[in-house]
Amino acid sequence: MSRRLESDKILFGAVVVLVLFGTLMVFSASAVMAAQFYGSSYYFLLRQLAWVVVGLVLMMAAMSRDYRRLANPRLLFPALGLQLVLLVLVLFRSPSHHAHRWFRLGAVGFQPSEFSKIVLVTFLAYFLAERKGAVNDWKHTLLPIGLVTGSTVWLVLKEPDLGTPLVIGLVVAAMLLATGLRWSYFALGAVALAPVVGFLIYLTPYRLKRFEAFLNPWVDPLGKGFQIIQSYIAVGTGGIDGVGLMEGKQKLFYLPEPHTDFIFAVIS
Repeated sequence: MSRRLESDKILFGAVVVLVLFGTLMVFSASAVMAAQFYGSSYYFLLRQLAWVVVGLVLMMAAMSRDYRRLANPRLLFPALGLQLVLLVLVLFRSPSHHAHRWFRLGAVGFQPSEFSKIVLVTFLAYFLAERKGAVNDWKHTLLPIGLVTGSTVWLVLKEPDLGTPLVIGLVVAAMLLATGLRWSYFALGAVALAPVVGFLIYLTPYRLKRFEAFLNPWVDPLGKGFQIIQSYIAVGTGGIDGVGLMEGKQKLFYLPEPHTDFIFAVIS
Protein backbone atom coordinates (compact mmCIF):
# COMPACT_ATOMS: atom_id res chain seq x y z
CA MET A 1 0.00 0.00 0.00
CA SER A 2 1.33 3.46 -0.96
CA ARG A 3 2.46 5.69 1.87
CA ARG A 4 0.33 8.80 2.33
CA LEU A 5 2.39 11.85 1.42
CA GLU A 6 2.65 14.61 4.01
CA SER A 7 2.22 18.22 2.97
CA ASP A 8 5.29 20.45 3.07
CA LYS A 9 4.42 23.10 5.66
CA ILE A 10 7.53 25.16 4.94
CA LEU A 11 6.77 25.25 1.22
CA PHE A 12 3.13 26.11 1.94
CA GLY A 13 4.18 28.92 4.28
CA ALA A 14 6.64 30.29 1.71
CA VAL A 15 3.92 30.34 -0.95
CA VAL A 16 1.50 32.18 1.36
CA VAL A 17 4.15 34.78 2.28
CA LEU A 18 5.05 35.37 -1.38
CA VAL A 19 1.38 35.65 -2.38
CA LEU A 20 0.64 38.18 0.37
CA PHE A 21 3.75 40.18 -0.50
CA GLY A 22 2.83 40.12 -4.18
CA THR A 23 -0.71 41.27 -3.43
CA LEU A 24 0.61 44.19 -1.40
CA MET A 25 2.95 45.14 -4.24
CA VAL A 26 0.11 44.97 -6.77
CA PHE A 27 -1.80 47.47 -4.63
CA SER A 28 1.23 49.74 -4.32
CA ALA A 29 1.88 49.59 -8.07
CA SER A 30 -1.72 50.02 -9.23
CA ALA A 31 -3.49 52.28 -6.72
CA VAL A 32 -2.89 55.57 -8.55
CA MET A 33 -3.71 54.18 -11.99
CA ALA A 34 -6.80 52.38 -10.67
CA ALA A 35 -8.12 55.58 -9.10
CA GLN A 36 -7.53 57.50 -12.33
CA PHE A 37 -9.10 55.04 -14.77
CA TYR A 38 -11.52 52.98 -12.67
CA GLY A 39 -12.59 55.39 -9.93
CA SER A 40 -11.25 53.29 -7.05
CA SER A 41 -7.71 52.76 -5.77
CA TYR A 42 -8.73 49.23 -4.77
CA TYR A 43 -9.87 48.06 -8.22
CA PHE A 44 -6.85 45.88 -9.02
CA LEU A 45 -6.33 44.93 -5.36
CA LEU A 46 -9.83 43.46 -5.07
CA ARG A 47 -9.40 41.52 -8.32
CA GLN A 48 -6.06 40.21 -7.10
CA LEU A 49 -7.53 39.19 -3.73
CA ALA A 50 -10.34 37.31 -5.46
CA TRP A 51 -7.85 35.27 -7.46
CA VAL A 52 -5.67 34.78 -4.38
CA VAL A 53 -8.61 33.17 -2.58
CA VAL A 54 -9.37 30.95 -5.58
CA GLY A 55 -5.72 29.98 -5.93
CA LEU A 56 -5.23 29.15 -2.26
CA VAL A 57 -8.40 27.05 -2.18
CA LEU A 58 -7.25 25.11 -5.25
CA MET A 59 -3.77 24.72 -3.78
CA MET A 60 -5.11 23.31 -0.51
CA ALA A 61 -7.39 20.99 -2.46
CA ALA A 62 -4.42 19.79 -4.51
CA MET A 63 -2.35 19.29 -1.35
CA SER A 64 -4.98 16.93 0.00
CA ARG A 65 -4.66 14.68 -3.05
CA ASP A 66 -1.88 12.27 -3.95
CA TYR A 67 -0.14 13.82 -6.96
CA ARG A 68 0.89 10.37 -8.15
CA ARG A 69 -2.70 9.84 -9.26
CA LEU A 70 -1.97 12.27 -12.09
CA ALA A 71 0.31 9.64 -13.64
CA ASN A 72 -2.65 8.15 -15.44
CA PRO A 73 -2.67 7.87 -19.25
CA ARG A 74 -6.48 8.02 -19.28
CA LEU A 75 -6.17 11.49 -17.76
CA LEU A 76 -3.00 12.77 -19.41
CA PHE A 77 -3.64 11.94 -23.06
CA PRO A 78 -7.10 13.59 -23.14
CA ALA A 79 -5.53 16.61 -21.40
CA LEU A 80 -2.86 16.76 -24.12
CA GLY A 81 -5.54 16.68 -26.79
CA LEU A 82 -7.60 19.33 -25.00
CA GLN A 83 -4.71 21.75 -24.70
CA LEU A 84 -3.98 21.40 -28.42
CA VAL A 85 -7.64 22.02 -29.28
CA LEU A 86 -7.71 25.13 -27.08
CA LEU A 87 -4.52 26.44 -28.71
CA VAL A 88 -6.17 26.06 -32.12
CA LEU A 89 -9.48 27.64 -31.06
CA VAL A 90 -7.83 30.68 -29.49
CA LEU A 91 -6.37 31.59 -32.90
CA PHE A 92 -9.92 32.36 -34.05
CA ARG A 93 -10.69 34.68 -31.15
CA SER A 94 -10.61 38.47 -31.46
CA PRO A 95 -7.04 39.75 -31.01
CA SER A 96 -5.93 41.62 -27.91
CA HIS A 97 -2.86 43.83 -28.41
CA HIS A 98 -2.43 42.26 -31.87
CA ALA A 99 -2.26 38.71 -30.48
CA HIS A 100 -4.70 35.80 -30.17
CA ARG A 101 -3.87 34.57 -26.68
CA TRP A 102 -6.99 34.92 -24.56
CA PHE A 103 -10.40 33.43 -24.04
CA ARG A 104 -12.48 36.07 -22.27
CA LEU A 105 -15.77 35.79 -20.42
CA GLY A 106 -16.60 39.22 -19.12
CA ALA A 107 -13.83 40.33 -16.78
CA VAL A 108 -12.37 36.82 -16.58
CA GLY A 109 -9.59 35.88 -18.99
CA PHE A 110 -7.90 32.55 -19.67
CA GLN A 111 -4.72 31.86 -21.65
CA PRO A 112 -4.65 28.29 -23.01
CA SER A 113 -0.85 28.48 -23.24
CA GLU A 114 -0.74 28.59 -19.42
CA PHE A 115 -2.83 25.42 -19.30
CA SER A 116 -0.44 23.89 -21.83
CA LYS A 117 2.52 24.47 -19.52
CA ILE A 118 0.88 22.50 -16.72
CA VAL A 119 -0.22 19.68 -19.01
CA LEU A 120 3.18 19.38 -20.69
CA VAL A 121 5.13 19.28 -17.42
CA THR A 122 2.76 16.68 -15.95
CA PHE A 123 2.85 14.54 -19.10
CA LEU A 124 6.64 14.71 -19.38
CA ALA A 125 7.05 13.79 -15.71
CA TYR A 126 4.88 10.72 -16.31
CA PHE A 127 6.49 9.82 -19.63
CA LEU A 128 10.07 10.21 -18.40
CA ALA A 129 9.28 8.13 -15.32
CA GLU A 130 7.95 5.41 -17.64
CA ARG A 131 11.08 5.68 -19.80
CA LYS A 132 13.46 5.72 -16.84
CA GLY A 133 16.90 4.60 -17.96
CA ALA A 134 16.06 5.12 -21.64
CA VAL A 135 15.94 8.90 -21.88
CA ASN A 136 18.60 8.90 -24.62
CA ASP A 137 16.57 6.59 -26.88
CA TRP A 138 15.87 8.77 -29.93
CA LYS A 139 13.02 6.73 -31.36
CA HIS A 140 11.03 5.82 -28.26
CA THR A 141 11.76 8.75 -25.93
CA LEU A 142 13.14 11.87 -27.57
CA LEU A 143 11.04 11.70 -30.75
CA PRO A 144 7.66 11.45 -28.92
CA ILE A 145 8.71 14.26 -26.57
CA GLY A 146 9.78 16.35 -29.54
CA LEU A 147 6.48 15.80 -31.34
CA VAL A 148 4.33 16.67 -28.32
CA THR A 149 6.42 19.69 -27.35
CA GLY A 150 6.93 20.83 -30.93
CA SER A 151 3.23 20.80 -31.81
CA THR A 152 2.42 22.82 -28.69
CA VAL A 153 5.22 25.31 -29.31
CA TRP A 154 4.22 25.76 -32.96
CA LEU A 155 0.63 26.61 -32.05
CA VAL A 156 1.73 29.08 -29.37
CA LEU A 157 4.08 30.74 -31.87
CA LYS A 158 1.08 31.29 -34.16
CA GLU A 159 -0.64 33.49 -31.54
CA PRO A 160 2.06 35.07 -31.85
CA ASP A 161 4.02 34.48 -28.64
CA LEU A 162 7.74 33.77 -28.45
CA GLY A 163 8.24 34.09 -24.68
CA THR A 164 6.07 31.13 -23.72
CA PRO A 165 7.76 28.71 -26.18
CA LEU A 166 11.15 29.76 -24.80
CA VAL A 167 9.96 29.01 -21.26
CA ILE A 168 8.52 25.66 -22.37
CA GLY A 169 11.77 24.80 -24.14
CA LEU A 170 13.90 25.59 -21.08
CA VAL A 171 11.63 23.57 -18.78
CA VAL A 172 11.64 20.56 -21.12
CA ALA A 173 15.43 20.76 -21.44
CA ALA A 174 15.82 20.93 -17.64
CA MET A 175 13.56 17.89 -17.17
CA LEU A 176 15.48 15.91 -19.77
CA LEU A 177 18.84 16.81 -18.22
CA ALA A 178 17.55 15.91 -14.75
CA THR A 179 16.61 12.44 -16.00
CA GLY A 180 19.98 11.77 -17.61
CA LEU A 181 19.99 13.28 -21.10
CA ARG A 182 23.47 13.27 -22.59
CA TRP A 183 25.08 16.69 -22.68
CA SER A 184 26.08 16.07 -26.28
CA TYR A 185 22.38 15.72 -27.20
CA PHE A 186 21.56 18.88 -25.28
CA ALA A 187 24.34 20.80 -27.04
CA LEU A 188 23.19 19.49 -30.43
CA GLY A 189 19.63 20.63 -29.74
CA ALA A 190 20.77 24.05 -28.52
CA VAL A 191 22.94 24.60 -31.60
CA ALA A 192 20.08 23.55 -33.88
CA LEU A 193 17.44 25.73 -32.20
CA ALA A 194 19.50 28.89 -31.62
CA PRO A 195 19.35 30.00 -35.30
CA VAL A 196 15.60 29.27 -35.32
CA VAL A 197 15.04 31.58 -32.34
CA GLY A 198 17.25 34.23 -33.93
CA PHE A 199 15.31 33.96 -37.19
CA LEU A 200 11.96 34.30 -35.37
CA ILE A 201 13.22 37.46 -33.69
CA TYR A 202 14.55 38.86 -36.96
CA LEU A 203 11.43 37.87 -38.91
CA THR A 204 9.06 39.96 -36.78
CA PRO A 205 9.93 43.69 -36.69
CA TYR A 206 8.49 44.38 -33.23
CA ARG A 207 10.46 41.51 -31.71
CA LEU A 208 13.65 42.77 -33.32
CA LYS A 209 12.99 46.29 -32.04
CA ARG A 210 12.34 44.96 -28.54
CA PHE A 211 15.60 43.02 -28.64
CA GLU A 212 17.50 46.08 -29.87
CA ALA A 213 15.85 48.16 -27.13
CA PHE A 214 16.89 45.56 -24.55
CA LEU A 215 20.51 45.80 -25.71
CA ASN A 216 20.49 49.61 -25.90
CA PRO A 217 17.26 51.35 -24.81
CA TRP A 218 18.85 54.78 -25.30
CA VAL A 219 18.65 54.38 -29.08
CA ASP A 220 14.89 55.04 -28.84
CA PRO A 221 14.36 56.57 -25.36
CA LEU A 222 10.83 57.80 -26.07
CA GLY A 223 9.71 54.70 -27.97
CA LYS A 224 10.75 51.07 -27.56
CA GLY A 225 13.33 51.91 -24.91
CA PHE A 226 11.02 54.06 -22.77
CA GLN A 227 9.76 51.32 -20.45
CA ILE A 228 13.21 49.87 -19.85
CA ILE A 229 14.68 53.31 -19.10
CA GLN A 230 11.87 54.09 -16.67
CA SER A 231 12.51 50.77 -14.93
CA TYR A 232 16.21 51.66 -14.65
CA ILE A 233 15.23 54.94 -13.01
CA ALA A 234 12.88 53.14 -10.60
CA VAL A 235 15.48 50.57 -9.58
CA GLY A 236 18.22 53.19 -9.31
CA THR A 237 16.07 55.52 -7.23
CA GLY A 238 15.09 52.77 -4.81
CA GLY A 239 18.60 51.43 -4.36
CA ILE A 240 19.03 48.67 -1.79
CA ASP A 241 16.44 49.87 0.75
CA GLY A 242 13.77 51.34 -1.54
CA VAL A 243 11.95 54.62 -0.95
CA GLY A 244 9.16 53.19 1.20
CA LEU A 245 5.78 51.58 0.62
CA MET A 246 3.55 53.62 -1.75
CA GLU A 247 6.31 56.25 -2.15
CA GLY A 248 7.67 55.25 -5.57
CA LYS A 249 7.39 57.87 -8.32
CA GLN A 250 7.85 55.94 -11.57
CA LYS A 251 4.47 54.24 -11.14
CA LEU A 252 2.84 57.67 -11.45
CA PHE A 253 2.21 57.17 -15.20
CA TYR A 254 5.92 57.13 -16.08
CA LEU A 255 6.21 53.35 -16.12
CA PRO A 256 3.74 51.64 -18.50
CA GLU A 257 1.95 48.61 -17.02
CA PRO A 258 3.54 49.07 -13.56
CA HIS A 259 1.28 46.47 -11.91
CA THR A 260 1.98 43.66 -14.38
CA ASP A 261 5.04 43.30 -16.62
CA PHE A 262 7.31 45.72 -14.76
CA ILE A 263 6.18 45.32 -11.16
CA PHE A 264 9.76 44.41 -10.19
CA ALA A 265 10.75 48.01 -10.91
CA VAL A 266 7.98 49.23 -8.60
CA ILE A 267 9.07 46.81 -5.86
CA SER A 268 12.60 48.18 -6.17
